Amino acid sequence: MTQPIQKVCVIGAGTMGAGIAAQVANAGVPVLLLDIVPKDGANRNAIAQGAVAKMLKTEPAPFMSKSAAKLVETGNIEDHLEKVATCDWIIEAVIERLDIKQGLYEKLEALKKPGTAVSSNTSTIPLANLVEGRSDAFKADFLITHFFNPPRYMRLMEIVTGPATATDVAAKVEQFADVKLGKTVVAAKDTPGFIANRIGTLWIQLGLNAAFDMGISVEVADVVAGKPMGVPKTGIFGLVDLVGIDLMPHLQASLTSTLAKDDPYQAIARDIPLIQRMIADGYTGRKGKGGFYRLNKEKGRQKEVIDLATGEYRAVTRPAGPRGAAAKGNLRKLVETKGEIGEYAWAILGGTLAYAASLVPEAADDVVAIDDAMKLGYNWKQGPFEMIDVLGAAYLAKRLEDEGQPVPEILKVAGERSFYRVENGAREYLGLDGEYHAIVRPEGVLRLADFKLASQPLLKNASAALWDIGEGVVALEFTGKMNALDGEVMKLITKALPLVQEKYKALVVYTDADNFSAGANLGLAMFAVNIAAYSEIEKLVAGGQMAYKGLKYAPFPVVGAPAGMALGGGCEILLHCDAVQAHAELYTGLVECGVGLVPGWGGNGEMLLRARNAAKMPKGPMPPVAKVFETVSTATVSKSAAQAKEMLFLRPDDGITMNRDRLLYDAKQKALSLVEGYSPPEVPEFRLPGDSGRVGLSMAAESFRKRGLATEYDLVVSDALAEVLTGGEADLVDTVSEQELLKLERDAFMKLVREPRSIARVEHMLETGKPLRN
Repeated sequence: MTQPIQKVCVIGAGTMGAGIAAQVANAGVPVLLLDIVPKDGANRNAIAQGAVAKMLKTEPAPFMSKSAAKLVETGNIEDHLEKVATCDWIIEAVIERLDIKQGLYEKLEALKKPGTAVSSNTSTIPLANLVEGRSDAFKADFLITHFFNPPRYMRLMEIVTGPATATDVAAKVEQFADVKLGKTVVAAKDTPGFIANRIGTLWIQLGLNAAFDMGISVEVADVVAGKPMGVPKTGIFGLVDLVGIDLMPHLQASLTSTLAKDDPYQAIARDIPLIQRMIADGYTGRKGKGGFYRLNKEKGRQKEVIDLATGEYRAVTRPAGPRGAAAKGNLRKLVETKGEIGEYAWAILGGTLAYAASLVPEAADDVVAIDDAMKLGYNWKQGPFEMIDVLGAAYLAKRLEDEGQPVPEILKVAGERSFYRVENGAREYLGLDGEYHAIVRPEGVLRLADFKLASQPLLKNASAALWDIGEGVVALEFTGKMNALDGEVMKLITKALPLVQEKYKALVVYTDADNFSAGANLGLAMFAVNIAAYSEIEKLVAGGQMAYKGLKYAPFPVVGAPAGMALGGGCEILLHCDAVQAHAELYTGLVECGVGLVPGWGGNGEMLLRARNAAKMPKGPMPPVAKVFETVSTATVSKSAAQAKEMLFLRPDDGITMNRDRLLYDAKQKALSLVEGYSPPEVPEFRLPGDSGRVGLSMAAESFRKRGLATEYDLVVSDALAEVLTGGEADLVDTVSEQELLKLERDAFMKLVREPRSIARVEHMLETGKPLRN
């Protein structure tokens, strides 16, 4: 049995290597980061040290918390390579030169422990070439682990094993990458470009070629090959700008030199003179002077686009894109649209989907692996075979045949059938053998979507639903746009409480969606304001307070399981849970002050409790109040679950799940662990500083205004918040009950929601998605 992975070494402190090291540290695992000795040699560890220092300043941040950087030990391969003997996984991420990699492996073989996994992050060199000349023991420990950039945020990892790779070595790397690093591991074959980059590079090349050949403008190309296809809204040209135009020739050279001469990519790979000129002139995309798009500083940062025919920049126009069903995911309607829109869409989709279909089983064993790779590696909403199901496998095959193009074998196998189906409440995929096979989740992976295939909700309305997820646990799901919270959510919570108490053991608040909740439904609130229905708004605030306190004091455990954004009211419901099991990528905070309001669903009191109980909080009534005031008045949002703990949105003992697909399972287990002997928390009382505290907070806010960090109206909002947090008319000798604090919260909210400047802030947020500083 191989040693479990308790320490990792990454060799190569470039963008990828350093990012991989940061993600290992984010998982709480010590990591050794090594690179070469710089030429000047003054500081022999300068390259690795500089990489860590740079990552601490980079946005988006590779580290989930600055404290994670302390787990990264830096060094160089001349003085510290022997330290690999203390590591259980060695990841090589050096320059893509076979001789350099092989020379490094020779040294590693003499130093590493038996059973220590060695993997390369290569995306271009075959595994067989990498291990040429190495011993059988080394080959047994070797594999390819292809991360995607940036390693923290991209969930895909392609894993390639060789014929000699030991099963237990590959299994421990896969388990660590899955559970600790949060990756969805896709098994790829040892073929050029593996899966995602092979398909993705062809897709991009098809899009570029077709636009130049057909005389399609950049704007039309991107409006067609974007949201209507379910791929990133940047479109193809915008995406190339994002990743770097100068990267494209390197990817092309790599694939053309390694793919078979009859591979379809060879027929479309070509140098485009305009792109060569742009690279030579420094127009390499967003990282350069611009790319296919640029911001012209001489014209007030006017957004411009390059004319593919003349090579000159002009102002961006808004073209007429696909309409109706063609704009909303109906791929058949899209490719059959008359004119350049349909022709361009087919040029991309026809070639890309046919190519993807031809790669089973060459690049991957099944359609699921290819779909997962493209969804996670290129952020497509649907994988190629899911797209084919929308388009129709028989339709695609017939159109390819009519054009004299080869029809991939798997399309012939499918015929009129779909590649995915639901049978007996379970999702299945079609194999090359013509049979359907169950999609098997790894142990510990649970999705609400799976329960939906086989059951009906216990309760449901327009904004929420309650699901039985087994073992006596139910899941409360928000279902509105952006999972916004409204009166319907509160009604369903109120109905759920007695049902769960009577028939179940515990409740988990969870959604499969990318974002837990964007907070209260501000659009609904503004509708009520516009008709002066303030009594309805007050009912909503009071109803939310009652529902959340109902969860807090329920006679069964309640566990929050957030991922993505959990803002405003979405954060407040988490504050009322007995425990939280959060995905590592959690962006949470009480942001109401940013739109001219204050938290209205009990968040103020819950934050005061967190601050009062914080381990390093100074004693006395004022320090907790000051801490909460600083966090809430500035609408501070965490950039990770680790940061959320530092900001007190999460408790020290709340759990963090690295892999998004494991979140529901982990939350369910946490809920079950709380069942035995459970009793709800005691109702708290508060000792708050009153007028003297309020004066202190006002002075702090005023200092922000004088430094230009707050507006006059920010002071009005912060004064309302201070009124709540300091206890209103309370004095230091008084205690403030939870209900009294909730009343202060309601009063402050209702006062501000009538203010024209608060209304302007909310309306601006709804219209633009950005805060208004009025």
